[in-house]
Amino acid sequence: MRFEGTLTQWNDDRGFGFITPTPAGQDIFVHLSAFARDGLRPQLNEALSFEVSLNKDGKKQAVLVRRDRPAPATSSAAPARARRDIGGAGSESTGLPTRIVVFAIACALLAAAYWHFDRRTQRAAAARAEAAAQSLEAPPQRAPAATAQPLASLYRCDGRQHCSQMTSCSEAKFFLQNCPGTKMDGNGDGVPCEQQWCTHPLAK
Repeated sequence: MRFEGTLTQWNDDRGFGFITPTPAGQDIFVHLSAFARDGLRPQLNEALSFEVSLNKDGKKQAVLVRRDRPAPATSSAAPARARRDIGGAGSESTGLPTRIVVFAIACALLAAAYWHFDRRTQRAAAARAEAAAQSLEAPPQRAPAATAQPLASLYRCDGRQHCSQMTSCSEAKFFLQNCPGTKMDGNGDGVPCEQQWCTHPLAK
């Protein structure tokens, strides 16, 4: 037969207490082992239902105690925690392929940049080699021969007419060829001052 009552005394350290039956009657001893193993500790003033048996000393004690309050939702909390764990593991598992893809893209970009740089370097080297080959094939350019400074820049007609007024054969030749009224070529052979300055055919 089941009875109802209220837990009016409880010693949690020693694991026992007393239930006051409803309607009021003599308090009945109850041990922690009489409660269902649902993870809840007995609490004062909570409503209980129970059966009564005699212990080895012949005293009444409550057994098969049941609570009116529900047991904690440990079963639902555990799956939720498991789902969170699974979700975390899933995010980690999905994060790994993402990192691999990002790494592969970065490697591809680096390879493309190196390829373009290498192509530019090769083209520049080829252009330098072609320019060097052309410079070797081109005939050497001769330096322009040094031209003698024109006599006109050295001498000018200033009215002198005779060989005694000249200072060199080249000056006498300039006056004979460019200045009118000179008297330096007595034999008319085109060589002035043959006795003073232009005494040799190669005289200057």
